[in-house]
Amino acid sequence: MWSSSRYSEVEIYIYIYIYIYIIFLIFIFLVERSAYHLMEMEREDSKSREDLDSVPYSKKQKGIDIEGYPIEGLSIGGQETCIIFPSLKIAFDIGRCPQRAISQEFLFISHGHMDHIGGLPMYVATRGLYSMRPPTIIVPRAIKEHVEKLFEVHRAMDQSELKHNLIGLNVGEEFQLRKDLKVRAFKTYHVIPSQGYVVYSVRHKLKQEYIGLSGNEIKGLKLSGVEITYTVTFPEIAFTGDTMSDFIADPDNVDALRARILVMESTFVDNAMTVENARDYGHTHLSEIVNYADKFENKAILLIHFSARYQADEIQSAVSSLPPPLSGRVFALTEENWGDLPSSVDDSEDMVVYGVLRDAVSVGWILSHSEESPNSSSISSGSVFSDSTVVTVK
Repeated sequence: MWSSSRYSEVEIYIYIYIYIYIIFLIFIFLVERSAYHLMEMEREDSKSREDLDSVPYSKKQKGIDIEGYPIEGLSIGGQETCIIFPSLKIAFDIGRCPQRAISQEFLFISHGHMDHIGGLPMYVATRGLYSMRPPTIIVPRAIKEHVEKLFEVHRAMDQSELKHNLIGLNVGEEFQLRKDLKVRAFKTYHVIPSQGYVVYSVRHKLKQEYIGLSGNEIKGLKLSGVEITYTVTFPEIAFTGDTMSDFIADPDNVDALRARILVMESTFVDNAMTVENARDYGHTHLSEIVNYADKFENKAILLIHFSARYQADEIQSAVSSLPPPLSGRVFALTEENWGDLPSSVDDSEDMVVYGVLRDAVSVGWILSHSEESPNSSSISSGSVFSDSTVVTVK
């Protein structure tokens, strides 16, 4: 390529340097363009959420906000269920693995029916594809071995690692998700082994006798081994998965009934299907929820998993007709609900650096704007459970 008769050695080095420099400039251009696009998406998201906060609940077209928690997902009986709490980075069940579920770090599986677990391999594989940290997946201990075999089959087929942390929990067992967050499994009543989950906030508060001491005095006590704090836990989110109404009467499930938000199934809502029909399939009828109304201490109840036989207006009509003490605090997930962040990842050239930039944005690298990313993977301790963030749904 380089003829010594035409170019001197110095000229050859100069041309090589220029060639490398041009490649470097192209790479920088692609990175900056991708970073700019991400920044714009973050800004649009922030603006959209501010706009949504000023709009009544009934007019919000994307996502739901209940008791200060954005909620996304979809749930249709027999087709797919996936409920996401993006501010906590958690998802319940994984149906067909909707794109928005992929960015959630914790996944809770209620039972092994395909419309609740079918997207599990895709969820793990896609997180690996975009160089995300291996997710933590919690399943009923009764099906853990089967889930392990499922991953073994997929590893054998596509030769991928499918890295993840699989945890099997029995009813009543707990798992610490983060310093400020833990989960406990509770008993549900379906036609196959199943369980629900209660997610608790965990706070460490200074003991009464040490309030008023100086920082140095408190530090000295702590260094001397004195336990200066006590732990306060509160049930924030409860999720049932598929179940008969029997879980409501179970005395061991009181925390599910006093969680700030209860996400529960209500497969049937009219008289065309009886309570007996619902129980035959291991499900709950809306009339049973009415009969147990006095047992629900939740601030809000989100009903999911409606039969595909119903239209959205039929479901909303049934829910809006609920009597006190349920009226005003029961809501229905009747369609796909996603927030305003991009719900899919495209395959353009820019996505070569997408994974790196996404992680970088989450920890504050590159982008130096002051707005906090709502899709950040890190949440400061206690911030997601601030009482001041409670929003009343109208």
